[in-house]
Amino acid sequence: MRPFNYSKAGDPATAVNLVSANPGAKFLGGGTNLVDLMKEDVMHPSELVDITRLKHADIEKTATGVAIGATATNALTANHELIRKNYPLLSMAILAGASVQIRNMATNGGNLNQRTRCTYFYDVNMPCNKREPGSGCGALKGINRNHAIFGWSEKCVAVYPSDMAVALAALDAVVHVEGKNNAKRTIEFADFHRLPGDTPEKDNNLKQGELITSIELPTNDFAERSYYLKIRERSSYAFALVSVAAALSLEGNQIKQVRIALGGVAHKPWRASVAEKWLTGKEATEANFRAAAEAELKNARPLEHNKFKVAMAKKAITRALQGAMQGGVYGLEG
Repeated sequence: MRPFNYSKAGDPATAVNLVSANPGAKFLGGGTNLVDLMKEDVMHPSELVDITRLKHADIEKTATGVAIGATATNALTANHELIRKNYPLLSMAILAGASVQIRNMATNGGNLNQRTRCTYFYDVNMPCNKREPGSGCGALKGINRNHAIFGWSEKCVAVYPSDMAVALAALDAVVHVEGKNNAKRTIEFADFHRLPGDTPEKDNNLKQGELITSIELPTNDFAERSYYLKIRERSSYAFALVSVAAALSLEGNQIKQVRIALGGVAHKPWRASVAEKWLTGKEATEANFRAAAEAELKNARPLEHNKFKVAMAKKAITRALQGAMQGGVYGLEG
């Protein structure tokens, strides 16, 4: 690990000013991803600004839903009464990720800022445009079994690893951030993370020094019919090959609203808007779930070694929607 400066911020303005003034500075929350990357010499910030003392750990009702603080831990969020009761999809997605020890340390803001788990990104001896822009994408023609089938570019085929973020995408979350001079703005979750395009080194649309303060979840009717399905290669502590966050709101057996988001298939949580549009207004049947999944995956572009993800994603969407119909919240396969 390379030398770096370390400081603790007592308030948001101080934290923002320190990181804004130094392009090599990073915020430090739980550090469960950043510190690992520093140990591997993948990332080497010149300064870390500790934000764990900031008062952004509350989880509370708002006029339009529930706000979860950026420095609240994943474990606290998943087990909070407001989340378990009103947003079980988020609770179960968080519990599907990482280990108990990591969930006890990892923060919500840090979860959104985590980097890809692509092996070429982690191996400093291999080319990676995300780690070193202009060096090439080793996975494009290399071993790409775990990589993207949607939204990739010639510059990067990596996938975004978070389970939590897949649920947030399905729940239409809004990210609140604070920048210099107390400037505050909100970012729709669909616009928070980026597809790689020509700048894969940019994971999201935060500006240097902008601090996530909270994530807001709008009120919805999905609590009774939500399901998170994660398919992975082993039964614990593994990232998704494909995951699906599914939620339904019905009138009788007719689908009033539907939300579907996929993980493990793109550079960002992939909102299955084609499938959602196809299902809205139709009967909630297995045949319709299968047809919607087929429609969504028509636009998939698998790589040499991950063609299996297309069939897997179709089945996963169907099974997740069936799970939501049955009032379940969690499925896990290894």
